[in-house]
Amino acid sequence: MTTTGDTQPSPAVDGPPGTGSAVRPGKERPPGESGWIALLFLFPAVVWLAVIVVYPLGYSLVRSLFSDPTLGGSTSFTGLSNYGQIFAASDSFEAFKNNVIWVVVVPALVTIVGLIFAVLTERVRWASAFKIVVFTPMAISFLAAGITWSLIYVDQPSEGLGNAVLTGIHDTFTSGTSYPNLQASAQARTMTGSKTSGFTSTAGYTAGHPAMLAVTGLDLTHPPAGAKPAAKTGSGSGVTGVVWNDFKLGGGGTTGKVDPGEYGVPGLTVEAVSSGKVVATTTTAADGSFDFSGLGSGSYQVRLPSSDFSAAYAGISWLGPNLITPAIIIAYLWIYAGFAMVLLSAGMAALPRETMEAARIDGATEWQVFRRVTVPLLAPVLLVVFVTMVINVLKIFDIVFVLQQPAGGDGRYANVLAVQLFDLYGTGHYGAASAVGILLVILVIPAMIFQIRNFRKEQR
Repeated sequence: MTTTGDTQPSPAVDGPPGTGSAVRPGKERPPGESGWIALLFLFPAVVWLAVIVVYPLGYSLVRSLFSDPTLGGSTSFTGLSNYGQIFAASDSFEAFKNNVIWVVVVPALVTIVGLIFAVLTERVRWASAFKIVVFTPMAISFLAAGITWSLIYVDQPSEGLGNAVLTGIHDTFTSGTSYPNLQASAQARTMTGSKTSGFTSTAGYTAGHPAMLAVTGLDLTHPPAGAKPAAKTGSGSGVTGVVWNDFKLGGGGTTGKVDPGEYGVPGLTVEAVSSGKVVATTTTAADGSFDFSGLGSGSYQVRLPSSDFSAAYAGISWLGPNLITPAIIIAYLWIYAGFAMVLLSAGMAALPRETMEAARIDGATEWQVFRRVTVPLLAPVLLVVFVTMVINVLKIFDIVFVLQQPAGGDGRYANVLAVQLFDLYGTGHYGAASAVGILLVILVIPAMIFQIRNFRKEQR
């Protein structure tokens, strides 16, 4: 029989922190369980965070509610007028519109391209080498990447790789020669007209009376490939003639006549005109001669159409008003496709292979396996990549700023909010710049909260 006096106190048992378990008498609490010590170590980081984040953010918020001081004046409270100017001013609204384009297009594009590359790396022989090549642009600074792409986007084919490739393809599949600097000789007066309407002979010609059409402006230091000295007269049974450059290096000779050393103009389109209608077309030979065989008897005027004087195809204006934003997006895609590929490749490596094999055994095609098995299982990683890209493109600055420089005045068509903030601050519009900065923070916060919640959900 036990009594109350015989009862011994049970020793306290250690338990995990937060469970309410007592600590053994005489045993000190581990330092990590002390809130004050934790705060002591966190204090320097909290102070530094307040200095570089909280204070500038708070100051910008307050500053965005005030106007900019006039010369010799002071600021005044304007409320939300600076925010209204973002949508009222054309340049700020252009920046906001471009940011919307970036958010709508780029994250999805980067995620899709990264997924394609991730799938391909599982099927190519040199997967590691492929990943290194695709991921390498991530190791390059945005400044260097912007300069590289600006050299690609230069308009002149002799300088820009993009237009050099386009020009080569165009010239391969398109025949025809144009001379933009060529024009009818004003002294010879054998033709009238202009480059835009074409040059037409002042006289009519019949068989046996060649048309001698004098032009000037041929590059004599670098004459056309295959060009020969001009023929003295046209050869053939029909209406014939010669188109030649009525000038030679060193000068001399008689105006309106073919002199030794003067070149014929090859590859020109020549039209025979009767009663204002084109009845025949031919092309000049290497010596500039041409022949309209098969024409009926009669008098015909000879015309050099405007296509002979149009500028040669020089590609497209990559950094022009219509293409500058898509061109910059291509450069951004080149940089970040490797980032998306690496994350998605890691996600695919963790997928259960037996599930895919079971789908194949059940008769699913590779496309069905990809669409109904791989993509659903990879959805969390796809979401992480997508949201990360949303945050990145909302505050995109450097690649846009660098590629705006070679675009000159057209660079404004690629403006984004971060670049607009930089421009406003540089011109002393501190209130408007602060408003743009706060707007960027407001736009980024929802994506950051979503990302943080997603990470916490995955850790549970």
